[in-house]
Amino acid sequence: MILVSTIRVLKFVMQDFFRNFWLSLVTVTILILSLFSINFMIVVGVISNTAIASVENKIDLSLYLQTDANESNVATLKSELENVPEVASVTYISKSQALESFQNKHQDDRSIQDALREVGGNPLSASLVVKAHTLPEYNTIINKLDTFSQYPIIESKNFDDHKTLLTTMNNITDKTKKVGIMVSLIFVAVTILVVFNAVRIAIYTHQKEIRIMKLVGASNWFIRAPFLVEGVLYSLVGVIAIIIIFYPFLQLLQPYLSTFFNVNELNLLSYFNHNFLFIFGWQFLAVGVINMVASLVAVGKYLKV
Repeated sequence: MILVSTIRVLKFVMQDFFRNFWLSLVTVTILILSLFSINFMIVVGVISNTAIASVENKIDLSLYLQTDANESNVATLKSELENVPEVASVTYISKSQALESFQNKHQDDRSIQDALREVGGNPLSASLVVKAHTLPEYNTIINKLDTFSQYPIIESKNFDDHKTLLTTMNNITDKTKKVGIMVSLIFVAVTILVVFNAVRIAIYTHQKEIRIMKLVGASNWFIRAPFLVEGVLYSLVGVIAIIIIFYPFLQLLQPYLSTFFNVNELNLLSYFNHNFLFIFGWQFLAVGVINMVASLVAVGKYLKV
């Protein structure tokens, strides 16, 4: 009996899906747009997190030392820094190493090369490059510098520019996420309205059948079942369609990202493949629940016949 009822429900659903093909197409299209906006926000989140992590890995605290700093004092300061829990590593850059690096960086800038020749010596200072375990720990390290015994040999420190860059990146990311969430919510609202009206139209075209089923004693859940299953069918078709559409989009996007990131740092295809069941499984469940709720609400008022 249950098997027969299930077959009847599925037959009803497939007939109604193709009988109102254009309405079904519009409903699925709206679902695809909603899912595309949600998946695009996932992409934006992955890109922004990778970008921030990439910048954080390149960030360091440069402590420029006095030109007359004694090597023993430098060694003492380096040792004290390495004993700070927040410090991951400390690298000493000598004056000659600093000059070599500076010349390599500006080897194509003739004016800078001429200026160095005019000076006739090495105008650069030795430095200690400090890396922290996490970004917030740099402020802790800076605050602790005052307590170090050899602090006077530090001429200047460079970290503010990095903080400004990360603050700007975080602000852009937050604004992008807010816009994305608003767009996604708009699409979700439109999806609910479209599914609601699609079910109402389907019910309207089957009013006589619903009356007959009620007269012969069919339960409300038996009448609701085809419309609930139809909502799930919309969700399934929408998720399958977005998978087919979104993967080529990721393939088109990946080469452009490779110019900014290392492939090992950010591979969107690999990320979506690795989290495939989690991403699209939750999307199917969420859209299915939304569609079923919209179907239940739409069917409710028509059961009183």
